[in-house]
Amino acid sequence: MNMDELRIQIDAADRELLAALAKRTAIARKIGEYKKINGLPVLDTAREEAKMESLKNQAGDEIKSYVEEFYNTVFDISRKHQEKPLFGVLGQHLPHTYSPAIHNIFTDEYTYTIIEKEPEELDELFSCGAYGGFNVTIPYKREAAVRCDVLEKDAADCNSVNTVVFGKDGKTYGYNTDIFGFCFMLTSAGIDPKGKKCLVLGHGGAASAVGYGLEKMGAADIKFSDLYEEINYENVYDVCADAEVIINCTPVGMFPKVDNQVVDLSRFTKCDSFADVVYNPSRTKLLQQAKSLGMKTAGGLTMLVAQAYKSYKFFIGDNEGADKITPEAGEMIKRVVRTLENRMMNITLIGMPGCGKSTLAKEIARITGRELIDLDDAYSVEYGESPSTTITEKGEDAFRANETKLAARYLPESGRILSTGGGIVTRDENYFWLRNNSRIIYVKRPLDVLASEDRPLTARDGVEKLYSQRKEKYEGLADITVDIEKKDNKSEFLAEAIGKLREAGFEV
Repeated sequence: MNMDELRIQIDAADRELLAALAKRTAIARKIGEYKKINGLPVLDTAREEAKMESLKNQAGDEIKSYVEEFYNTVFDISRKHQEKPLFGVLGQHLPHTYSPAIHNIFTDEYTYTIIEKEPEELDELFSCGAYGGFNVTIPYKREAAVRCDVLEKDAADCNSVNTVVFGKDGKTYGYNTDIFGFCFMLTSAGIDPKGKKCLVLGHGGAASAVGYGLEKMGAADIKFSDLYEEINYENVYDVCADAEVIINCTPVGMFPKVDNQVVDLSRFTKCDSFADVVYNPSRTKLLQQAKSLGMKTAGGLTMLVAQAYKSYKFFIGDNEGADKITPEAGEMIKRVVRTLENRMMNITLIGMPGCGKSTLAKEIARITGRELIDLDDAYSVEYGESPSTTITEKGEDAFRANETKLAARYLPESGRILSTGGGIVTRDENYFWLRNNSRIIYVKRPLDVLASEDRPLTARDGVEKLYSQRKEKYEGLADITVDIEKKDNKSEFLAEAIGKLREAGFEV
């Protein structure tokens, strides 16, 4: 075993250690939350002493002498984490919220948790005294407004609260930072609603904030459409045919039901801009359609991060900083958006059969610690035979239909590394799934280096014909092309590919 192999092993051990520490710290936060709710002290000396003795007894001989020193540090971290002020995000069901990640990037002055409550539990939550405050999401923004003693102007005007702060004076303060987040999102995308006719899809708490934001930005006319409103999703094409800016404030298209859209944007022939407050997936079906129609577009992640920044300022008591967002703060918001995009979006590799997608995907997964999904391997597990067997025995169409089902299952998830089959680009219906939540890398190689073993389509049609059929599709889908000439060995190929990805801003 050489030094490189040993370093790979210790890198893997460090990733496991970091993951375990992250898990333990998250559990410590939950314990701290429980203690605050139930009025219990953070420090339990007897418990810590008994735990330390147990850990020393469990420790292997090589680490026994280090256990007490190591766990004294771990216990100290846990206590500090539990003693911090506690904030969070309130909703009914929040399985995939990004809010904790955002607030943990902005600050370490408080801990941030997920608060899932049913409507009948809200009164107890607001009176329990465990939290310094919380963000509020669907469906409780108006419920929060009626429970606040003091509403700042924006929150009062739109009757919607997405940020609650429990003041030291005993009063409950309600703010709406969604309005700022929405305006920041439009401005960042170069969308100006001033003097334009605007259509808001949905009429809940988020829509109220968006409508108020559009007023502040000078929109000439604002209409709302919802299922049971006077303007609904059947007559909206007639009543609002001349809408110039459209904003989706419904959860339609949100993960996991990503293959949905509430309207057909192509029927609004005067529309030049579209924004979606949905942030997961990164490229909703409506956003993809708007882009294909040549509209200016804005996705909900920027709004989410911008409103979170303003909330964070309220949480730490910096009301002046919340009211006056400086250009430097704006740049910080944009940096956090880029950081989250890097973390949350999949890295998905496309390219010709045998170009090295699987090899590169494995290396990226090793470096980043992300989960690796090779769709060809997933196919074999799902259908009990390899792609080449299906193609040979049942035909290419049968294989492509199955491949699309796997794409629909795996590609909307977040934070994965995915290696696709070379022909996934041959079906137009796969484009939505590929673009849905991925940064797409096209691995381009000289045709004479492509492997052809166990590739029936290459054997049938020849590599040149396949490439001519797929070249424009690869290039059209790619966010970045990694063009690697012939290399003497795998190490050289990987070194150049990883270097080019880092130059392009990928965190690998």
